[in-house]
Amino acid sequence: MEYFKSSLKSVLGGPTPGTQPTGAETVEKLVSRVSSSTLLEDRRDACRALRALSKKYRIEVGAQGMDVLRQVLELDHADPEIIGYCLDTLCNITSKEVFEEEQENNMNININVGEQFSEMFLKNADNLTLALSFLEEYDFRVRWPALKLVISLTMCKPKEVQDIVLVSPMGMSKLMDLLAENREVIRNDAVLLLIHLTKSNANIQKIVAFENAFDKLLNIISDEGYTDGGIVVEDCLLLMLNLLQHNTSNINFFKEGSYIQKLAPMFVLPENLEEVGWSPQKVSNFHCVLHLVRTLVSPNNPAQIITSCQKTLRNTNLLEALCSILMASGVPADILTETINTVGEVIRGNLTNQEYFANVLAPSNPPRPALVVLIMSMVNEKQPFTLRCAVLYCFQCFLYKNEIGQELVVQTLLPSSTGNTTVTTGQLLCSGLFSNDSLSNWFSAVALSHCLIENPAQKEQLLRVLLATNLGAQPVTLLSQCGVYLQQTSKLQAKLGVLTLLSMWMAHCPAAITVFLTVPGAMAFLTAQTSATEFDNNAELLQGLCAFIMGLCVLFNDNSVPNYSKENLSHLIEKRVGLETYCKKLNEISRHELYAKAAKQPQIKSKHSNELLLEFEFCKLFKAMEGLIIQALGVQRDLSNGISELSLSEHENALLLQYKDLIRDQDKKLQEWQRKYAFLQKQFEDLKTQMEELQQTNVQMTDQNTLLKAQLAAGSPQVTNIVHEIHPVQSPPPEALTVFVHGNNDVLLERIQKLEGDSAKLEKVEEELAEKTAELESYQRDQDDLLELLTAQDTKLNKFKERLRQLGALPKEDESSSELSDNEKE
Repeated sequence: MEYFKSSLKSVLGGPTPGTQPTGAETVEKLVSRVSSSTLLEDRRDACRALRALSKKYRIEVGAQGMDVLRQVLELDHADPEIIGYCLDTLCNITSKEVFEEEQENNMNININVGEQFSEMFLKNADNLTLALSFLEEYDFRVRWPALKLVISLTMCKPKEVQDIVLVSPMGMSKLMDLLAENREVIRNDAVLLLIHLTKSNANIQKIVAFENAFDKLLNIISDEGYTDGGIVVEDCLLLMLNLLQHNTSNINFFKEGSYIQKLAPMFVLPENLEEVGWSPQKVSNFHCVLHLVRTLVSPNNPAQIITSCQKTLRNTNLLEALCSILMASGVPADILTETINTVGEVIRGNLTNQEYFANVLAPSNPPRPALVVLIMSMVNEKQPFTLRCAVLYCFQCFLYKNEIGQELVVQTLLPSSTGNTTVTTGQLLCSGLFSNDSLSNWFSAVALSHCLIENPAQKEQLLRVLLATNLGAQPVTLLSQCGVYLQQTSKLQAKLGVLTLLSMWMAHCPAAITVFLTVPGAMAFLTAQTSATEFDNNAELLQGLCAFIMGLCVLFNDNSVPNYSKENLSHLIEKRVGLETYCKKLNEISRHELYAKAAKQPQIKSKHSNELLLEFEFCKLFKAMEGLIIQALGVQRDLSNGISELSLSEHENALLLQYKDLIRDQDKKLQEWQRKYAFLQKQFEDLKTQMEELQQTNVQMTDQNTLLKAQLAAGSPQVTNIVHEIHPVQSPPPEALTVFVHGNNDVLLERIQKLEGDSAKLEKVEEELAEKTAELESYQRDQDDLLELLTAQDTKLNKFKERLRQLGALPKEDESSSELSDNEKE
């Protein structure tokens, strides 16, 4: 501290006796000394002092000294010490961090100063290029602060830095060279910088990858001890993830460069794992490397890339290593969960990998298939929720496009003559399906439904499955028991699980529909639920799925059950439920938020068990079947209503004319609204353009305002009060402005008032734009409603005319005149 005080005295010459200079005054004198001193030593001392003050008086140093510091970087680049001071100072004033010194100084700043100064620094792209040039200097006093400055700027303005670095000559190459730096602090910070730079920028990702990033990162990981290493390993893996996620070019490069096999050492577990244990950092590192593998085989990737990576993972024994971790003891639950998810995606849709997984045995006595052990965990309500979800996803991946696997599971439910008494997958799923745990019901139902996807043969086979419900009672089919259980259970999650299974089973399977229609009370239950009016606790999903099952019974009905033929079921829906109500209940499914969430991706991602009501494959089936069901019911309605219900007369003709007059009136209104819409659209575009111009001006003025406030802060307390409480009517006394050396205060205050006036003008334009936008949206909604009404009326009118023609009530000449009238209207 004494050294700092003596340095300030040597630079400033000491304060006037009896007075204490303010921070703003001190900064002002230091900046003046940097810009005017001819001796390098004086400039260096002043820069050192500015660095010391840059945290406590950040806004003063930034506002008054940024340009001067940049000049020093250009003119004194041969002196490492002064360059280091300048870079450190710029790093402090552009930092997003709020320093303790600022808080001690009671700084009341209502804007992010670091971001503001970063934006001002980056407005001149040459400034960043200049900072990047110092990365070529080997001197630690220069290279490290230069790197920290680029990191600080990237944290505040990532998009702007990315754009400048891309066009900067050898900009990325300079950064990549830092990964080979032997001073670990620089190398590690370079990794952090690249993590920020590669986020959401495919071009930078490709450049970094082709600059041998994978080799350099894997070397660092190896030197650090793979997953046993520290946080540097995690950072390297995070950077690799950035390079690979959503970037098929880099994934191809990673695979073809034989980097997948270089991941193998990360999956080697010590033999004494239970004794050694897992440190928190090792858990984090392992999560990252598992995520890395999943990125290579993600279902969102192109099919060709997935297949190729899956094959490589098998050939390099990484699939085997993952299965070993799956069956190892002492593995933390969260690592085990993520490993199960990873194995699932490595085998998903790949028959060879699926066959390998089917033959993996758990180290139990006697040995059991790994699949059986996993299903046991899934139906065990004491296991963690996320683990059970992972097992279901892995099981779904095992069955995906795997007819052999689907058949193997179904066969374990059928009667066997081998006398095998071991627990099977099918038995576990059946026990879970009818257990007292609603979550087990849902998991088991969904798992069984995946045995039937695109597999008509297994739907027929599953109909042969018989269950002994009570001792000595006659066995019942699995499907019949599902229909009975649906009526007996009071748990919504269990009901939706069973309905999901029934939906997948009955679609495209008339035999299954025949069995279901004979279940006592099944159709009465569906009808009651579909016509119910309760809409609480996700009851709309239950009603919607019941309506969906009824629709499937119409769509795939082979009329083998006389009481429930296609025609009779259509009558039932129309008379007992009502077509409008039925369609509304059906639409409730796709409008539900859980449907949108489930339809996004195959993997289940829910934080709470009560959110598991729908799943991905059911959403796909519903989307494919909904329109077909509505179409089938529409055809049946026309057939059932027929001509017998129509008694066309003069009343009908009058009604027809009334519809035409209504349509003409609404057509006129539509044209008027369209004109208003066009006018408002033009107003909207004009206001939008005006707002964008004002916003751009406001950004520039905000920068100026920041500088002006800082400059005023350099003056006396009276001037500072004027900044915070602007009263343009009263002028400050002249003696309060004697310390201000940067220009006329009246001009400065006038500029500040102009800034505030422009800001008020911008707010007024934004309010007006919001009002016009709301008005425009209102007209758009009205227009959409009108178009919907016209469409519905036009459909009714056409059907009405068709019935008239069928009855002969509309002569040919009337027919032609009606057509002519329609043409005139059009």
